[in-house]
Amino acid sequence: MTGIPTLALNDGHSLPAVGLGTYKLDGDEGTEAVKSALATGYRLLDTALNYKNEDAVGRAVRETDVPRDEIIVTSKLPGRFHGYDETLKAFEETRTNLGLEHVDLYLIHWPLPRIDKYVESFKAFAKLREEGLVTSIGVSNFTKEHLERVRDETGIVPAVNQVELHPYFPQAALRAVHADLGIVTESWSPIGKQSELLTEDVILEVAKAHEVSPTQVVVRWHVQIGAIPLPKSGDAGRQRENLDVFGFELTDEEVARISGLERGRLWDGDPETHEEF
Repeated sequence: MTGIPTLALNDGHSLPAVGLGTYKLDGDEGTEAVKSALATGYRLLDTALNYKNEDAVGRAVRETDVPRDEIIVTSKLPGRFHGYDETLKAFEETRTNLGLEHVDLYLIHWPLPRIDKYVESFKAFAKLREEGLVTSIGVSNFTKEHLERVRDETGIVPAVNQVELHPYFPQAALRAVHADLGIVTESWSPIGKQSELLTEDVILEVAKAHEVSPTQVVVRWHVQIGAIPLPKSGDAGRQRENLDVFGFELTDEEVARISGLERGRLWDGDPETHEEF
């Protein structure tokens, strides 16, 4: 397996080009799945307080042979803790769950514009970063307007915006905003609703041309459009497959054809209205 390249963040740090999603990887099985991923070569782990698996992820980080300073642990702030003091309280809960001294990347999970406290939460994020408890700070599911407001009211541009992104929903306009602001894009649900996307003719044709799997084609597509996919799998074989995408390259035409599958969101997750507490 070829080495994993990294993407530079606007705060001087960097992230691997592919990470591991951990939603529903919990308990002892979740810990073993994350340890398997670390042994395979993953160095970016994505969890959240609302995934209820921070303990499993943290235990894997503590038990693996991989040095802690090589692992980037991400967690996310849920809506019920929006607000400055509430955010600081939530972070301590997350840190306790993980059993780690610091979190490498901390994100606001959803903006919840009706509640209108995401800016206050981001100000608390800045404090956590200043105190060395968090390395990088960012957001998830934010729109152009949300991002610009955070920048204007805090003076800090989020390092990351993690959003729904896959060939059915390439988010070209938002990715252009990210590029203009200097924000790295992370992709949740990068394979979409897997079974349907992976049977698309263009995906199958490109996979055959490169002698790789349909899943590898989709993960590679993310890499080439400059987004960091976070595919989730507890299976060691699939973990290896999802990470082994740096030995081939899609042509510009293939990337464009895959992007041409666009049809819109697959999940109920409009950032202007979706609420997660």
